[in-house]
Amino acid sequence: MTENGGGGPDVTQDLRVPWEEDPGDLYEHAPCGYLTTLPDGTIVKVNETFLAWTGYTRGDLIGQRRFRDLLSAGDKIYHETHYAPLLSMQNDVHEVAFDLMRADGERLPILVNSTLGRDPNGMPRVIRTTIFNASERRGYEKELLAARRAAEASERRVRVLQQIVADLAAAPTGAEVADAVVRAPGPAFGAASATVWLADPDRDQLAAVAGTESTALSGDDIPRGSSRVIAEVARRGDLHVVGSLEEAREHFPELATTMRRTGRATVVLLPLTAAPATDPAAVEVLGVLGFDFAEPRELTDSELRMVRLLGHQAGQALDRARLYDDARRRETRAIFLAGTTRALEVEPRLMPRARMLVDRIVPEVAEWAAVRLQVGPAGLVAEAGGPAPDPERLAERIAQVLLDGEAQLTDGKEFDAECAVLPLVANGRALGTLALRTGPDRRTAAAEALFLRDLADRAGLALENARLYEQERAIARTLQRSLLAGDLPSDPRFAVETHYRAAAHDLEVGGDWFDAFLITPDKLAVVVGDVVGRGIDAATTMGQLRSAIRALASAEAGPARLLERLDRFVERVESARMATVAYAEVDLSSNEMVYACAGHLPPLLAEPGGPPRYLLDARSGALGSRAARQARIEHRTQLVAGSRLLLYTDGLIERRNRRIDAGFELLARTYAGKRDSPLPGLTTSIADLLVGKEHADDVCLLCLALGTEQRLERMIGADPVQIALLRKDLRGWLVAHAVDDESTQAVLLACSEAVANAIEHGYRDNPLGQVEVVATVSPEAVSVRITDRGVWTSPEPGGARGRGLQLIRQVMDQVAFDHDGGTTVTMRRIRREARR
Repeated sequence: MTENGGGGPDVTQDLRVPWEEDPGDLYEHAPCGYLTTLPDGTIVKVNETFLAWTGYTRGDLIGQRRFRDLLSAGDKIYHETHYAPLLSMQNDVHEVAFDLMRADGERLPILVNSTLGRDPNGMPRVIRTTIFNASERRGYEKELLAARRAAEASERRVRVLQQIVADLAAAPTGAEVADAVVRAPGPAFGAASATVWLADPDRDQLAAVAGTESTALSGDDIPRGSSRVIAEVARRGDLHVVGSLEEAREHFPELATTMRRTGRATVVLLPLTAAPATDPAAVEVLGVLGFDFAEPRELTDSELRMVRLLGHQAGQALDRARLYDDARRRETRAIFLAGTTRALEVEPRLMPRARMLVDRIVPEVAEWAAVRLQVGPAGLVAEAGGPAPDPERLAERIAQVLLDGEAQLTDGKEFDAECAVLPLVANGRALGTLALRTGPDRRTAAAEALFLRDLADRAGLALENARLYEQERAIARTLQRSLLAGDLPSDPRFAVETHYRAAAHDLEVGGDWFDAFLITPDKLAVVVGDVVGRGIDAATTMGQLRSAIRALASAEAGPARLLERLDRFVERVESARMATVAYAEVDLSSNEMVYACAGHLPPLLAEPGGPPRYLLDARSGALGSRAARQARIEHRTQLVAGSRLLLYTDGLIERRNRRIDAGFELLARTYAGKRDSPLPGLTTSIADLLVGKEHADDVCLLCLALGTEQRLERMIGADPVQIALLRKDLRGWLVAHAVDDESTQAVLLACSEAVANAIEHGYRDNPLGQVEVVATVSPEAVSVRITDRGVWTSPEPGGARGRGLQLIRQVMDQVAFDHDGGTTVTMRRIRREARR
């Protein structure tokens, strides 16, 4: 041992391992994977640990693959849009989670740390990446998640009960208490259904006032002296749990019958109790809560205490409601007004808001209600309930109210019931009227006059706001559509179908757009893009980008050079930075396509005879991003006649509640299922299937059908609406084959009649049927075969379909029918050139 400079012993001289460490062995067999890649991601060095984890050999990777090539499809997008730009900006990235695809196709969860090395001039030189296997960590996280979920379930049950207790404390009526109580068993205990009975002293019975669907407990009124288990629990005032069907058969046969019918295994019956003010030591049952479970369930002691606490709190709430009936009625009206106001604010559109208003009034306030609005030439009417008052007398009252602006409260002598007609006034003018009819068991309209006038005032303001919203929304949508591409190019060598759908509940315009134009007579350009943000700025930027692409596109440039020019363009237009673009150019003389994607989702190509595939080449960062500083790339591919290329924006597949890979798979399956559908209406149909009406983002699609199919094959549903789409598709195909106009019209007419026959007669009772249409063309004639698999019903004598068959025979030269396993109609029309 030696002394160090500080006078103490130098212990580092004795810290020696009994062997020499080989630095190369440390690198190759380190407990983590090492990768060294070029700035473009090409792998140039890899250690043995990474190879063992992934199953690749060095020959498979070094110089052959880029790091992002080893990632899943979704993670490739994340690598391009987040990982690469972040690494370029800050020179290192830490603990980024990816799914790496092993050589055998299995996923390997990994954590990635990368460092970007630069040369003395500051240019990217090399990327060093450390990779950790996250499989065990993910399993540990799953265990923690399971424990957390168990704790959250207990906490959620307590929160639910706390919320229910708070709701009970604020509930002013017995019905609202019951509504609050019946909602508790589901979230608190996992019950399948629940029912509440309230004691009715006047009738000496338990009245069912609230319940969920599919309950094992019959939701009807029960006499207090009945032998049914509900009445017995009310008399005894004790919690009772029927733990099995066998127990119910032994003690409660009527309950066993309903449990067997509904498939319930356990039933809990809870009395809702309170102590009377005259005798605090006594217990009074004010109702019964019953809830059940689909599977056998044994409640824990903690759960039983919570159940009893729920019954006690509900009983106290019922007691308060009974003692303060008059105060409850006033509070009920106030709550109804506030709830109606909130509900109307949720729905922004005029007619749905009017329908929501009458739906809330009936049956809460009246038996019948109608809103009549003076909007449009004919006006708008929303009505609910019934029966309605006499139409002529009601019309007189409405006219009088609109004339003088005063409410009309009539007695039962005129309409055989209390009826009220109130003006809906906003901003000093009458928007319309609210008319309602009360029932014999309700308070009179005169007694409710103050409440009804308040309701009409709030409704008038809410409906006027909805009218103004729709007016502004229409203006915004008109502006946005005016900025989209106008007339698309028309050419027999291709067809373009587009669809744009704005976000469902958003007044602001967005930045999704599409375009298609001819660069030269033989070169077609198609593009779909998405500008970051919303509002007028996004829409304006969208228009600028579209115009810039049209101006910069040329026969010599190509997609890559176009994107490079756009990068320079967005340096001057800051709002266009980070916009994404999918751009393709098609040589119509050779059917060769060149495409490039700047941060955009990959195009989807469907070729005849093969499954759809995503075009994942030629990808680079969004416009103006740091990741786009390097040269843009493009990719060439040869298309066959009949190919269909789909470009789209992220609103079509991205959802907050699922991985993007699932969205890609769903789109591919949907697109494959529409392979034989007519091109007209195809993009709208895809958007309907994947998005629906309630969506939070704009959706933009463009489908390019290239070349003329020698043989047209289409499969359409048994829906007459599909006939028009088929006619449009068939017309374009015939024109592309230079079929004369006379023959074209004859084939279209005969095909429409034959398909209509198949739908009407073959699939009259089967709306899900399919009709197959196959058309071929030769220099001499056009042949069409239409097949269905339905069971035909004979037309009535003299019916329209009989004349349709006669018409088919008149316009076609040859017609044949085959009824084996359905119906096949084969038709042939000789072309005009062959008739000479």
